[in-house]
Amino acid sequence: MSVSLQKGQKVSLTKENAGLSRVIVGLGWDEAPRSTGFAGLFAPKPKPIDCDASALLLKGGRLCENKDVVYFGNLTHKTGTVKHMGDNLTGAGEGDDEQIVIELAKVPAEYDRIVFVVNIYQAYKREQHFGMIRNAFIRLVDGRNNRELCKYSLTDDYSGMTAMVFGEVYRHNGEWKFSAIGQGTNDGSIGDLAKRYL
Repeated sequence: MSVSLQKGQKVSLTKENAGLSRVIVGLGWDEAPRSTGFAGLFAPKPKPIDCDASALLLKGGRLCENKDVVYFGNLTHKTGTVKHMGDNLTGAGEGDDEQIVIELAKVPAEYDRIVFVVNIYQAYKREQHFGMIRNAFIRLVDGRNNRELCKYSLTDDYSGMTAMVFGEVYRHNGEWKFSAIGQGTNDGSIGDLAKRYL
């Protein structure tokens, strides 16, 4: 049975699920309806909100090199243990909008945390923020049987925030755990987000 997490909660992954070696991290969101008003009849059609999910692989809690960022421009980590399944430009449709697959059992020991972040592409140029997004979530699925292990749905008001730290998978006493973070930031790009972990 899937565990529904609140902000700040942690859950064990490998302890409760013997033999868990691969997890699929699914991230999803929907664009909130926009009110146009009278002027909206003649206004240019707003650009769809393009959210980009990324995974940051940390050593000792720090990002050591650019190659440890897995995103639409670097879909597979150099170790082959973390793979981004591709960019979704609009967030339309049901279910996961972007997925990142992690071979937990094969992640080299020097990596102790994998942080999942989402930023809005060209947020400042397009005047877009997370207040325009609803139903945002991160969920972890057992790669063996597609069973959902846990899900964290964002419920706070993130108006004005252009990026989001959704959660992280981390090692603790030889087991993998997941922490629901839900921290909004004003970072304008994945590069800006990454600097938080240097």
